[in-house]
Amino acid sequence: MKYCSKCGNKVVLRVPVGDNRERFLCEYCNTIHYQNPRVVTGCLPIWEDQVLLCKRSINPRSGYWTLPAGFLENGETAQAGAARETWEEAHARVSIDELYTLFSLPHISQIYLFYKAQLIDGSFSAGEETAEVALFREEDVPWSELAFPVVRDTLRHYFQDRIHNHFTVHTGDIIVAKDGRSR
Repeated sequence: MKYCSKCGNKVVLRVPVGDNRERFLCEYCNTIHYQNPRVVTGCLPIWEDQVLLCKRSINPRSGYWTLPAGFLENGETAQAGAARETWEEAHARVSIDELYTLFSLPHISQIYLFYKAQLIDGSFSAGEETAEVALFREEDVPWSELAFPVVRDTLRHYFQDRIHNHFTVHTGDIIVAKDGRSR
C-alpha cells in the first residue's frame, strides 16, 4: 500500500500507538489501514456416493481439480457465499448441511470454510471459471491433480468420515515449508 484510500496522501508502515504490529498509517488524516485475512468459502457437494469437483480454467492452478469455492463477498453469509460459488463455478444448486472443514493458511493470509452440501437435483455444468465439472467416487478422484491442499484434506476427511457415517467439523492449518511443500 502506498497511498491512503481515505485522503490520497502517502502512507508509512509502522506500529501505531497501543498496537503491537506494523500497519499502514496515514500521517495526514491519521487513518490506520488494517489488512486482515481473506475468507474463502465453498462446498463439498455430494450426490449419492459421489462428490462434485470442478476443473479450474483460471489461475492459480488452471487445469487442476477443486471443490467449488471463492472469496466471500461483503454483506454475504459464509453459507450463502458457498452456495453462490457452487452455482457460479458448477451451475449446481445445493442444500447446505453444515460447516465441514475450516483451514487457516497464514502464509497467504486466507481462511477456508467448506460446507458439506447435497446437490438438489444432480444437475451441473461448467461455469465461467471452470473447464469441466464431474462427479467422482472415492476410487476415481484424481488425487494427483487436485489444485490445493485444502481440497485434498477436505476430501480425505469426508471419505474417512463416510465409513462410519459420522461427520464432524475438521480444523487445521496449512503451513508451507521453506521448500514450498505444504504440511
